[in-house]
Amino acid sequence: MKRVYNFSAGPAVLPESVLKKVQEELLSYQGSGMSVMELSHRSSLFQSIIDDAEALLRELMEIPSNYKVLFLQGGASLQFSMVPMNLGKQKAAYVNTGSWSKKAISEAKKIKGLEIEEIASAAETNFTTVPTVPMVSQDMDYLHITTNNTIEGTTFFVPPAAGKVPLVADMSSNILSSQYTVSDFGLIYAGAQKNIGPAGLTIVIIREDLIGLNETSSAMLDYKIQADNHSLYNTPPTFSIYVAKLVFEWLKDLGGVAKMEKMNRKKAELLYSTIDASSLYASPVEKSARSLTNIPFITGKSELDKQFIEEAEAAGFLNLKGHRSVGGMRASLYNAFPFEGVQALVAFMQAFEEKVRGDD
Repeated sequence: MKRVYNFSAGPAVLPESVLKKVQEELLSYQGSGMSVMELSHRSSLFQSIIDDAEALLRELMEIPSNYKVLFLQGGASLQFSMVPMNLGKQKAAYVNTGSWSKKAISEAKKIKGLEIEEIASAAETNFTTVPTVPMVSQDMDYLHITTNNTIEGTTFFVPPAAGKVPLVADMSSNILSSQYTVSDFGLIYAGAQKNIGPAGLTIVIIREDLIGLNETSSAMLDYKIQADNHSLYNTPPTFSIYVAKLVFEWLKDLGGVAKMEKMNRKKAELLYSTIDASSLYASPVEKSARSLTNIPFITGKSELDKQFIEEAEAAGFLNLKGHRSVGGMRASLYNAFPFEGVQALVAFMQAFEEKVRGDD
């Protein structure tokens, strides 16, 4: 079988050892004669899975004891509504850094009686950097940011100061890939399908004093009900939680988030240095804000971009096409993406450039 490298922005590559473990246990989990997909979410076997998953995540992210960890459904996009429904009372502040923060702002504006203020935006730079965020007014209910912008390829490596205002972060595309201090945030949420596991699971880490602030119109969208029921109010995404547990084990065995960030920096630096040294490729992102996980690049000519993507796919480099809103190419180097895959891509890029220059 030809070796392929999957650069998808999500659902994304999973660790090979995790996939093999899933395969090994697929028909009979721990000798039960049942697949994890067949286990009751009320069973002792599944209770052990979700308890272990939470304990591992708490260890990996050093989550303080006054934070709840929730395993929810609906993707990060549902959190665009759940956050303002549960935390918003009068006014909330948002930072606009691109496509996903725009969607979060749009959904928050639908909540009746809640005023939304966009206190900083990267629109003036066409979202090629992250903006300087002023100190938020201390009467805000919360301040929302997107720590890593999957489409635009920018990152807040250091979150903005918010004073006493709870900082809420969408960490979908860089959770567990870069180190953050959980206590800097009131709430963190992330879709699982990039660094954690299969699509269908959403992680929410929420400080206890932010639970139960509002009565919501739906039990399913109420953090308090979900927390009181330990993420088991309804049938959770059991298989996704199981795979997440295996990924957490894999990450712990590697050395944790600090080691993972070093590995991610090594991968990203190799690709960025290749782009910067090239006379064909360019990165549209300001260097200080460059993402470690989502790296867009262009040739400057749409036909050449198309040729690159086609030839790359034929060579086994899959899902390099940039998001339709920005074009070009994008390499997503999530935790499970191997360093040798970046080395192989760099070699292909250099060969492609040499061929193109020779045709001129």
